Amino acid sequence: MSVEFEYGIFGLTAKIAGDIDHHAAAEMRIMIDGELERAMPDLLILDMSGVTFMDSSGVGLVLGRVRTMKQWEGKVKIAEPSARAAKILKMSGLEPMITRKPFGKEKRA
Repeated sequence: MSVEFEYGIFGLTAKIAGDIDHHAAAEMRIMIDGELERAMPDLLILDMSGVTFMDSSGVGLVLGRVRTMKQWEGKVKIAEPSARAAKILKMSGLEPMITRKPFGKEKRA
């Protein structure tokens, strides 16, 4: 489990890799919330392309960050979730938050 942060023109990206189970979700929550409190971005992008396993704890992690971001009228997007993460997100009704286009990486013609 790891979380790396990147700041960009679109907001704060949290790149999540590894398994998101109960124990890992608790650690990730602390790490992400710490960055959110420091930066207070308008947009939090959860890059879940590196997630290898996710259960309901991962759904709770996402929903908790949505509540946190609403405190200062921010939004959450999920970027390019792995197939396993996408399946859980879809079953949980969070599919509208998913974006397949990487933020800040535009294709050139």
